[in-house]
Amino acid sequence: MAALLLAAGLTGAGTTAAQAQAVAFQPGTAGTGTAGTARAGDILDRLKAIPGMEVTEKTSTLPGYRWFWLEYEQPVDHRKPGGQRFKQRIMLQHKSADSPMVLYTSGYHTPEVMFTAEPTALVDGNQISVEHRYFSPSRPVPTDWTKDTIWQAATDEHRIIRALKTVYGGKWISTGGSKGGMTAVYHKRFYPRDVDGSVVYVAPNDYRNNDDRAYDEFFETVGTDPQCRARLQGLAREFLKRRSAMLERFEAAAEENGWTFDLLRTPDRAFENSVMDYEWAFWQYSLQSDCADLPPLNASDDELYASLDTISGLSFYTDQGLEPYVPYYYQAGTQLGWPSPKFKHMRKLLRHERSYHPRTYVPRDIPMRFDNGRAMRDIDRWVRGNASQMMFVYGENDPWGAKPFRLGPGSRDSAVYVAPGMNHSGRLITRLPEEQQAKAIADLKRWAGVDESAPTLRSAPTPDDPLRLQRPPL
Repeated sequence: MAALLLAAGLTGAGTTAAQAQAVAFQPGTAGTGTAGTARAGDILDRLKAIPGMEVTEKTSTLPGYRWFWLEYEQPVDHRKPGGQRFKQRIMLQHKSADSPMVLYTSGYHTPEVMFTAEPTALVDGNQISVEHRYFSPSRPVPTDWTKDTIWQAATDEHRIIRALKTVYGGKWISTGGSKGGMTAVYHKRFYPRDVDGSVVYVAPNDYRNNDDRAYDEFFETVGTDPQCRARLQGLAREFLKRRSAMLERFEAAAEENGWTFDLLRTPDRAFENSVMDYEWAFWQYSLQSDCADLPPLNASDDELYASLDTISGLSFYTDQGLEPYVPYYYQAGTQLGWPSPKFKHMRKLLRHERSYHPRTYVPRDIPMRFDNGRAMRDIDRWVRGNASQMMFVYGENDPWGAKPFRLGPGSRDSAVYVAPGMNHSGRLITRLPEEQQAKAIADLKRWAGVDESAPTLRSAPTPDDPLRLQRPPL
């Protein structure tokens, strides 16, 4: 059920650059990098002096930065700080202790390569990428899943900020895309004074989980080409009509790769979930112009299977694909909520529609109970009534934007922007219309204490979070 998985997607500039930055590292080695080696009394020593912080310097792949892998000791339950503890991973890209710090909340794992989030590039700042609690290896063992909550995660970030502010005294900006954007909002709600501004990309706001009409309306109207919408719906039906041929290929791939289906029980259920995600995945990661590359309805079985696999990513619907994202599905099924489109155009062909639910993706020995939207209603009320120095940015053709955050009469110095024709990208400020782009950049620089006239973005695209390219569609 990839449409339950909020994985921020990256389309366009930055893909090749991000992948090109990936290099192999040997744990425990110190790197020289382009920004110089460790010196007595320098930033490495100051970081190591933080209680509970383990620090390893790695070879930098971004000019002007030094790169540190941090592990910070956290309580599993912040209400009982003397109890079980775990180590949370943080990737630090250091430019200067006086420069702004951008806190990138991934919402998932943190990438093991250097990358530059859009706000980091715009303010020319430092950056930390924080791995969300319960995503391996930042998972306590034994694992008390009841502590995988938005407040506990927000308090992780609060403690990290408090610790690192002893070294970085400049302004702080939080950011994140998709579930990482949601994580940034939740942190701001519980600790509004921790950061000086927040840039939130493509974050859904499912505070009415039982009312998902907005998603159905989105798929009926998305884009400007009705033929594109019709083609996608037709292909979804065609996959189901050719179920036997699609399953034959899927099962062969599973045998070849050693994939198993304990969570989804059968390859047929896994296949059908991928079909229910097909249209969503297309609009999340592709542009309307990509409709031209879709196969015709009368294409061969091989062509149709290739399209389903390319867009939905069939390997994700295996145990091996799902296991890393169990912490997310647990959160979706207990607090965050999940999308439930009606699938009217293919309902008669579906056999397993009821499996499209977070409970399906979490092992049965982990208890789950949904809070009926209580946590998300609180977040929504807070944003409408108290948001300050917050910027929400959405892609016009992104299905997750069908239920966005909205500002209210109590919000201050905040804005919501929509990038025309764009998808679920984490680099949308520079895709806004010229006047909106100028205002958004000016606000961000003001929050970060950066001179508005100072040049920040480089002429070439800067690498973005490469895990966005590797994560499953939704």
